[in-house]
Amino acid sequence: MKNRYVACVTSLIGIALMFSSCGGTNAKTVKRMQQLEEGVSSPTTEAELKEAIQKYQGRVEDMVLANQQIGIWYKMLGSRYLDNKMYGEALEAFRMATTYYPANQNLYYYVAVCAGYMANQALDYTASGSTAQKFNYLKLAESAYLEALKIDSKYARALYGIGVLYIFELDEPGKAIPYLESLANIEARNVDGLFLLANAYYQTFEFDKAMAVYDKIIATTTSSEKKTQAEANKRKVLETAYEG
Repeated sequence: MKNRYVACVTSLIGIALMFSSCGGTNAKTVKRMQQLEEGVSSPTTEAELKEAIQKYQGRVEDMVLANQQIGIWYKMLGSRYLDNKMYGEALEAFRMATTYYPANQNLYYYVAVCAGYMANQALDYTASGSTAQKFNYLKLAESAYLEALKIDSKYARALYGIGVLYIFELDEPGKAIPYLESLANIEARNVDGLFLLANAYYQTFEFDKAMAVYDKIIATTTSSEKKTQAEANKRKVLETAYEG
């Protein structure tokens, strides 16, 4: 059922793009058809120009609505691909959606998520020892998260996502700290975000801050499992600090 839905949406996008194409033979054909339909060819006088503007105004509005719908369809298509774990196709669909909605932070978040999945699937099929493809996908994820946060600096999912990326994928925990601190200020009871922040502090040798965050988790969480984990992590930080 899902695959039929994906195929249907893909077909609809293709048809919409064909009719909304702005280049080549299609555009010229559409222009001639519009001229015949509206009775406007080459206006020259003031009255003719005003009449042409009035007649074509509806066409402009139709084009805007068509492009808006295409962007929505690309987002729907990307979501379906993501549900089916077809990450490469999902990435391309969300990328196309951003060309219609370049100020939508959610789309850039999903681009980042898909790029992260693709990085984990980037095998070295040539056995050359190169990790360039994986690194490129990780950097794409980083740039997409940053773009989402440029649009909305308080976007919690992107703050968390870029924290995970810096700590566990790019091995740059120091870069994660300001984003995770922002997340902690926005969502004070986001325990998963606090665990990430404490981890980043620990890896950058800010042991006192790490222990303070674990204390906050212990006082905040209602999950006995997470409380136990925070207590164990705090003991590890204490041991490391003592050894140092």
